[in-house]
Amino acid sequence: MGNTKLLYKLLRLKDLKITWFEFRNRNAELHLGVKPYKNGCQCAECGRRGRVVRSATEARTWTDVTVLGLKVILHYAPKEIVCPTHGRGQEEIPWAAVHSRVSYRLEWRICALSQIMTQKAAAEVLKMPSSTLSDLLHRIINRTRAGHKIRGVVTLGVDEISYLKGRKFCTIVYDLDRSVVLWVGKGKGRETIDKFFNEQLSEFQRKQITWASCDMSKAYTEAIKHHCPNVKLVIDRFHIVKALNAAVDEVRKEEWRELDVDGRKAIQGLRWLLGMNPKNRTKGNTRFLNSLAKSNRRIHRAWVLKDEFNHFWDYRYAGSAEQFLKRWMTSALKSRIPSLIRFPHPSP
Repeated sequence: MGNTKLLYKLLRLKDLKITWFEFRNRNAELHLGVKPYKNGCQCAECGRRGRVVRSATEARTWTDVTVLGLKVILHYAPKEIVCPTHGRGQEEIPWAAVHSRVSYRLEWRICALSQIMTQKAAAEVLKMPSSTLSDLLHRIINRTRAGHKIRGVVTLGVDEISYLKGRKFCTIVYDLDRSVVLWVGKGKGRETIDKFFNEQLSEFQRKQITWASCDMSKAYTEAIKHHCPNVKLVIDRFHIVKALNAAVDEVRKEEWRELDVDGRKAIQGLRWLLGMNPKNRTKGNTRFLNSLAKSNRRIHRAWVLKDEFNHFWDYRYAGSAEQFLKRWMTSALKSRIPSLIRFPHPSP
């Protein structure tokens, strides 16, 4: 194995090409000459490849993560390009943010270590002064927060998370197009989501929202419909699958309560098997589920309806998907299983 290949393995460099390397400062620093690999000369705004008009005469340096006690420093001379859309500017640096002197990897390491130890201890691990680490940490936080500002919101997502072992909740609102969190509020329900729409968005901004995604809770669906008159509401796949699995599991619980000891042994361990994705089931699992058609027809019927619903995600045309849903709904109503009949209706 050559020296360059060893450095690739050791440093786990991706999308970079090492042009030279040497040890400096009494072998305490590893200096690497790098350049973008197959993704150079790209516009920092849109990522489109541009025409090179000038190459820098002096190389810039970026501090990377510390490896085996060695401080790693990257060297590269950025090119000046002309983007057809955004004009003349410096090419995108794939390993660091604009105007930053440290790499993305070092920024992530700073944030990760600062969560579990003091800044002074993190600075000792990363071989840098504590004042430098504190300054870098504030710059990272300010840059990240600037990207989460509410601007040009067209697609909106609403969800909730729990903390303190599920005793308390937070409502999270995020921009689906930019994949950023816009707002976090304590609690869940209509009052919390109303606070976001009333305090954070203007009337014009609410009218600009055309798509919104949330779970099947009426608190969220009704609030979005009320505040955003032009919105098309989408229930995300995760919550639909979760609700359907809960409906099928309710059938299993009802049968479990009515069966005797021998009947319970026959369906023991069925909970995880019913909720398993068809792609992950073995032939033995499928044979066992099919055998329920004779031993327990209600559970078998619920399982068949659940598996049939998975075909809905394969449709690409709205008309075909709508016809499938109508047929599936008719089958669910004819099954006379209360939990599956209630499944399409949002929970309060």
